[in-house]
Amino acid sequence: MTETTPGWLTSDDLEMARARMPILYVEAVPVRVDDSGEVTSIGLLLRIGPEGTVSRALVSGRVLHHERVRDALLRHLEKDLGPVALPRVPASLQPFTVAEYFPTQGVTPFHDPRQHAVSLAYIVPVAGDCRPRQDALDLVWFSPREASSELVQNEMPGGQGVLLKQALAHVGCLS
Repeated sequence: MTETTPGWLTSDDLEMARARMPILYVEAVPVRVDDSGEVTSIGLLLRIGPEGTVSRALVSGRVLHHERVRDALLRHLEKDLGPVALPRVPASLQPFTVAEYFPTQGVTPFHDPRQHAVSLAYIVPVAGDCRPRQDALDLVWFSPREASSELVQNEMPGGQGVLLKQALAHVGCLS
């Protein structure tokens, strides 16, 4: 079925675009912060992959044609965390890093077999009730120490564990 929302590509058009050019994505690390702004926990989605494997993931998704980055970030946060997550997207949309995913493994720590993707990565405090939607099974909150553990890192495919460690370092949670 073809999506009629402006900015969406048909499956065939998306496959053709992915084969020819990098696709822009946004990724968000949802966090809870205390009154002093210190990160107290990190939310990771629990998903089932195409091969039936269970994995942990960050909030992520494509930026649509003619969509502002801020709007894409908010759309994906609502899609993955629910409408009452109450994300506090920073006034300045400076990402903490830019991740480049390649279909060829080893070019960068980030791998996506479908495409070359450029992802703007953000740390987003959420204050509301998070209830995963769409294809996420659950959202689990980890302490910064738990999130940086090898066990959790190994459950994150495509290099998202590396991205999570970069986010933790950016907010001073890794020594």
